[in-house]
Amino acid sequence: MGLIKIFSGEEILAFALKEKLEEANINVVIRDNNQANVLPSIQTNKPVELFIQEIDYGKANPVIEEFRLSI
Repeated sequence: MGLIKIFSGEEILAFALKEKLEEANINVVIRDNNQANVLPSIQTNKPVELFIQEIDYGKANPVIEEFRLSI
């Protein structure tokens, strides 16, 4: 069992979805690939990605679909 990507997009939307999933007791892993901390002169707009455990997908799917319909 591993992680599956459930979202890729803007940071504000990623954190809103993360909150909803955590309210449903689903652990979320965030990958933002932000290099600004390493090289402050570099500003990138790479998408933020959210991952969950495969075994949580059944529980997470209704939350994800509700979120997608709300945006």
